[in-house]
Amino acid sequence: MFVYRNKNLPPDPEYPVELKKLGYFITEKDLIRQTANPEAEYKYKINRNDRFNIKHREAMNEAVRGIVLPRLEDAGLKTLRLPHRDGNPPRDSFPTEAHVPILISPNLSKTPRILVVFGEPIQDLGIWSHRTINRDGINIGSAVDFTKAVLGEGKGKVATDGSGNRTDVALILANTGQLLWHCATSRAITTSTWLANPRPAGNYDQAKMSYRNMIPGNKDWREHVAYVFEKVLWKSLGPSTRVDIIGMSEGGLGAINYLTEHWEKWRPYISAMCLADPLQSTNIDLNMAKLADSTSFPAFMSSRCRAYIVSQDEADKPQIGYRHHGCKCYSSGETQNSEGILPRAWPHMLAWLDILYRDRGYAEVEVMGADVDEVLQRAKEGLSCKAEREEPEEPKEDLIVEKGVNLKLASEDDDSKDRSVSPETQAEDVRQDKTVKSDDTKEIVQNEVAGVKGGSPKDMVDPSVREILDAMNAAFELSDDGYFGDVEEMGSFSHKRETSSETDTL
Repeated sequence: MFVYRNKNLPPDPEYPVELKKLGYFITEKDLIRQTANPEAEYKYKINRNDRFNIKHREAMNEAVRGIVLPRLEDAGLKTLRLPHRDGNPPRDSFPTEAHVPILISPNLSKTPRILVVFGEPIQDLGIWSHRTINRDGINIGSAVDFTKAVLGEGKGKVATDGSGNRTDVALILANTGQLLWHCATSRAITTSTWLANPRPAGNYDQAKMSYRNMIPGNKDWREHVAYVFEKVLWKSLGPSTRVDIIGMSEGGLGAINYLTEHWEKWRPYISAMCLADPLQSTNIDLNMAKLADSTSFPAFMSSRCRAYIVSQDEADKPQIGYRHHGCKCYSSGETQNSEGILPRAWPHMLAWLDILYRDRGYAEVEVMGADVDEVLQRAKEGLSCKAEREEPEEPKEDLIVEKGVNLKLASEDDDSKDRSVSPETQAEDVRQDKTVKSDDTKEIVQNEVAGVKGGSPKDMVDPSVREILDAMNAAFELSDDGYFGDVEEMGSFSHKRETSSETDTL
């Protein structure tokens, strides 16, 4: 039988773990660029064989990790190896034992405020996004700038130690990505690094995983989140310690799932939460029937939690998503990739977390209605929003039709006035109204007069809005509950509101 030996097979490609040898350098603006073309960014596809691309990318990522971790240590963080091993007192894992590293600040057990960050399961420790590192800079795409903002030299009366580091806040960078133990190199790695591990030959499959590759108490990102809460955070809490949470994708979902089950234990300590690319669902992860209870976790999510999502709008602008995620959503400033949300949105997150830390009674304002598209919301209420939609900057008069009975003419210069029920009086008032200046508003008034003289209510509304109303009516006829049928079960969106108007609860 003829058999190929490994030496006769195509070798597994190898690349040096140095930027210079890979053909890259770091610019004065902390950007990684090609040596041959200083304007060009990192190039992923260097070969038609994707194995070469994977190995080359891993060599690049390893070089970046070797740059980021020393910078984080210089910013004031140190490595803690989990899990804790049996002993008196319990000790950290040895470097040769299966462990997952996390980064913490030395003042963890001495500060009244702790900020914990749970990242994505696909990223390395201390790195938000390799894509952002290659595009915008090393400190921006990693946690370096973030750590300096949290632990760096304080302003005003913020207490600092001799090195300039803040002493009133501690930081924990959890590690939801590197949860596979590689026995050959004695280190924790991500799934992408596992796929790039050396093979006997280029055409071999990846190595099989076994129990030896599992880290005790941290087998997946859910277990790791729970371990950080129970074994790291809980032991560092004082009677008045407050905890802020930032979660990215699965990291945020893991924190929500854990707190849902242990909310009574953690409720006195959790101050606020910010999410990047939220994954929780009100139909699965949150029991919105408890929203009316101000001490429940859904009420906390509704009033003291924010989520930042991919959007074309400018950063920190309110977005639709409350009904699905159970918290108010805002644009992050990232328009394409969810992994780029945190590098762009963390300044807004920290500013908001500071406000909630200073004011424990602060709560998010109540969202309007069912948190649906504004056009559909106004169409359901029978409102015409053509003038506002076409010229939002100039105040225009708008015709408001309330259930086809009374007509109101709303103006910024003149308060809304109820017209007489008599059709002749309504028509006369419209003809004598001298505040109508725009052509669009004149067209609306003409439609009103036509309706008074014998036209149907449909003639009173602009044709574009009429199409929306017809589509809404057709949608409501398809279901007994209608498009907004499940909103009433959710009740009020803020536990601090005593009653809810008919418009809010639909």
